[in-house]
Amino acid sequence: MSIKVLYVEDELFLGKIVKETLESRGFEVAMETDGAVVMQTFRKEQPDVCVLDVMLPNRNGFELAEDIRNEHADIPVIFLTAKTQTEDVIKGFRTGGNDYIRKPFSMEELIVRIENVLHIKKDQRAIPATAESLHMGKYIFNLNRQTLTINNEERKLSYRETELLKFLWQNRNSIIDRRDMLNMIWGNDSFFNSRNLDVYITKLRSYLKADSALEILTIKGVGYRFVTD
Repeated sequence: MSIKVLYVEDELFLGKIVKETLESRGFEVAMETDGAVVMQTFRKEQPDVCVLDVMLPNRNGFELAEDIRNEHADIPVIFLTAKTQTEDVIKGFRTGGNDYIRKPFSMEELIVRIENVLHIKKDQRAIPATAESLHMGKYIFNLNRQTLTINNEERKLSYRETELLKFLWQNRNSIIDRRDMLNMIWGNDSFFNSRNLDVYITKLRSYLKADSALEILTIKGVGYRFVTD
């Protein structure tokens, strides 16, 4: 079965090259140029991965990623952009992006990144269904179901959120070097993954805020410390 890609790009010449190259490698590509019609195509095609240009007419890539996340929480999203500001990278991850590629880019890089995010998605599906729970303060953290529960309210976690929270718990009350966290969870300590880690830490802090005894402290210039008592 071929991998289905939703590719959104308003530069027609670039879009044609990328679409044809991906198709020559066995991908099935649905391409759109206007942000206003993307969600209609998304629902129709049900892609395996979305590759979104940021600057688009009518709705930009960040807005589209939020719409996609509202309908399908787990589908991988890769942003393509000429923007180089750090805040744009951070915004991309906060709106649900899994990866971020700056233009100009090579097709080989794009293909490798598509394969990488799909591998991550495959890993998510491979998590066994048997229950394995930890009592974390007032919370129950179920690793295999990827849930965090307090007062009968259950929050579903992503694969990376689960792995990061597990790593923090395993090293609780100790200072953790951010490079160790990046290498353990993302496989390398690149700039993009470093910014992604910051976003995930912010998310976990918000998930754990109902228990004041649990706190993820930032150790400036070093990493983090997960205080649990």
